[in-house]
Amino acid sequence: MNNFSSLVILGYGNPSRGDDALGPLLLHRLLEYCDGQSLVKFVEDFQLQVEHALDLTDNELALFIDASISQPPPFGFSRLQASQALAYTTHAMHPSTILHIYEHTFHNPAPPSFLLSIRGESFELGAPLTAAAERHLDAAFAWVQDLCACPEVAAWEAKVKNH
Repeated sequence: MNNFSSLVILGYGNPSRGDDALGPLLLHRLLEYCDGQSLVKFVEDFQLQVEHALDLTDNELALFIDASISQPPPFGFSRLQASQALAYTTHAMHPSTILHIYEHTFHNPAPPSFLLSIRGESFELGAPLTAAAERHLDAAFAWVQDLCACPEVAAWEAKVKNH
């Protein structure tokens, strides 16, 4: 993997709720894949909170990873924009809200940020990861490896258009 400017990867979801574990599971795979890359910061949590705006500081690029029941399989990849609009999701805050909080708090634009939404099928408490989610996780991992090979905004935006 190339050395690159600072990148923060935030994987979130509840490992006790079946496919909701997709964000943290991909984050763990990436931790092993990056194996000590000092310019990559990894953040794992059950859900996004106001404090995650601080995780964006001193980073030039951000990737949010989450599970989604509404995402067509295997995953979606999109550019995020700061927004204080309320979103109804399985989590308390949407990444766009985190970007808005960052900009409001630090009076600077948030780093270019992207969302990888991995399709999940079952989010029941105590449920295991589904076979479909495991396939989607594998596809997402291959995709993110490609992103990490070229962590530049223009390259990631091209991926959004071609996905």
